[in-house]
Amino acid sequence: MPEVLQAGLVGIAGEPLGILGRLVGAMLLGAVVAFIYRRTRGGDLSTSFTVTLVLLSILIAMVTQVIGDNVARAFSLVGALSIVRFRTVVRDTQDTAFVIFAVAVGMAVGASHPWVAISGIAIVGFATWFMSRSAGISTMSDVYLLQVRVGLGHDPDALIGEAIGPYARNRRLVSLTTARQGMAIEVSYRVELRGDNAATELVKALNRREGVQNVSLERNGFEAD
Repeated sequence: MPEVLQAGLVGIAGEPLGILGRLVGAMLLGAVVAFIYRRTRGGDLSTSFTVTLVLLSILIAMVTQVIGDNVARAFSLVGALSIVRFRTVVRDTQDTAFVIFAVAVGMAVGASHPWVAISGIAIVGFATWFMSRSAGISTMSDVYLLQVRVGLGHDPDALIGEAIGPYARNRRLVSLTTARQGMAIEVSYRVELRGDNAATELVKALNRREGVQNVSLERNGFEAD
């Protein structure tokens, strides 16, 4: 074992309860980070990614405790960890921010600054919730991607809008394209439904509309803004 790592392990061996407490704290606060992520992010959420956020908090807390104030130990660990390669591309920049969030929480707990982590979680959690709400639509599991094909000669917005109204709290136009060599129009909406039962009723209502050729409703089948 390298001398700098051995010295680090000997140095922290005298406070096993403190070490354990910091790691447990990192795990709990990392779980809070993962919870905020799941509650404020839309789209097809990856269970693996949320688990990774928790593990990152714990691992960074471990690394921070091993490094301590020893610069040589820090460089030694950087060299040892440089062999790790991450090949999974995060979905967008907000997911990258949550990775940094988990790292910062783990580092704060590992450096015995739990209130920095707790304060950061409170502020970042509020900012994330506020910004997701200010977008005008929820990013939770009641958001769907609605795709409707309408025959040429019908007004898609009027035809679909009347049917959506009773079943959705919000709707936002995502795309409008032609189909079937210009003989139909495909419209995509991002809709926040009033409940699970509303999904079935909405599809039935649209299918009863004259001019509607096809209806597709998919939960979280897209990337949120």
